[in-house]
Amino acid sequence: MKLYDIVIIGGGPAGLAAAIEARNEGCEKVLILERDKELGGILNQCIHNGFGLHTFKEELTGTEYADRFIKRVLELKLEYKINTMVIDINAEKQITAMNKTDGMFTLQAKAVILAMGCRERPRGALNIPGYRPAGIFSAGTAQRLLNVEGIMPGKEAVILGSGDIGLIMARRMTLEGAKVKAVAEIMPYSGGLKRNIVQCLNDYDIPLKLSHTIIDIEGKDRIQGVTLARVDQNLKPIPGTEYHLTCDTLLLSVGLVPENELSAGMGVHLNPVTNGPMVNELLETNLEGIFACGNVLHVHDLVDYVSEEAKIAGRNAARYVRKTDTPKDGTRTEIRLIPSYGVRYTVPQTIQPERMEEELTVRFRVGNVYLNKCVTVYFDDRKVHSRKKKVMAPGEMEEIKLVKRELMKEPSLKEITIKIEDK
Repeated sequence: MKLYDIVIIGGGPAGLAAAIEARNEGCEKVLILERDKELGGILNQCIHNGFGLHTFKEELTGTEYADRFIKRVLELKLEYKINTMVIDINAEKQITAMNKTDGMFTLQAKAVILAMGCRERPRGALNIPGYRPAGIFSAGTAQRLLNVEGIMPGKEAVILGSGDIGLIMARRMTLEGAKVKAVAEIMPYSGGLKRNIVQCLNDYDIPLKLSHTIIDIEGKDRIQGVTLARVDQNLKPIPGTEYHLTCDTLLLSVGLVPENELSAGMGVHLNPVTNGPMVNELLETNLEGIFACGNVLHVHDLVDYVSEEAKIAGRNAARYVRKTDTPKDGTRTEIRLIPSYGVRYTVPQTIQPERMEEELTVRFRVGNVYLNKCVTVYFDDRKVHSRKKKVMAPGEMEEIKLVKRELMKEPSLKEITIKIEDK
């Protein structure tokens, strides 16, 4: 059984950034396992721009962004295996995988970084009536068909869901000559970034139908049309509001789910809100030496944040392997981060101030659209910070900073609560 310092599951933007940072921290035996035929992950089909503004201070396409990390992996001579499917990981950090070259094999790692990314939620999860005709795609599948395979999914499209991939595909389909009839969103707000609504819908006069859903799909061999209806506050269709749109293509952009079957199988505790691992300030799970980062941890809106988070996981995994991390203080209980009053979740969920960097970024999402509200932070029952924001929406990730020196002054602190308040 071959021994590695760190094995990284996934060769997308998170896995690449984590591997590079682990090598920079002094770990020599680092291995990336990627199930696809090339490194880069989902970025290989993202030919639109808007990537890299935070990381490289310039605007890149997704493929250009991935290429910079892949080139660095090659420069550092980091080991990787592509076309390799990981089928099991256990709590002892033994990884079972398989590929055409090596067959089935087992590796032993001193630390493991989970960076498997996320997948799209399928139509089956939506319970839409109708047959299963041709012409129904997830937005990501349509993106790959168009951008990688050179295949046009259809000429007349309706998009269900306003996630970022769906918004981007509305523009992409339009640029390739298709007619996008509408983007229907069941919630009263969009699930995507504001800039994508402006650049991908408004700029091309594509209507965004908020509080609408599809209640019927017409067609048996090929989709011929859909019936939309407005929904009430309980997300139930309102009788009498139905109308029909003809189309030969339906794209589903109805959410992303972190790929955590391997994580759950090895005993990693998952957050029921994010479906990602519960982690501490080191991005370490409840299993010692098992770290998580990127979209497998929680779904991000910007890949720059994925890379930033992955560097933290790679750095801390390397320090764990080299035994240079600060040991956990057994005399102090971990501080719990509590999302409350409009905050859906936080990452991380627990912290040990002694092991923190000088500053820790806590990321979270809100559960509704809030205008002119404050993000407030409480140490136990004492308010210590408040910041007003003009707009907060579920489609855009928020963050606060926790400072180590401030937390070290609070030896009895048990909970940090993050809320949305009027002032």
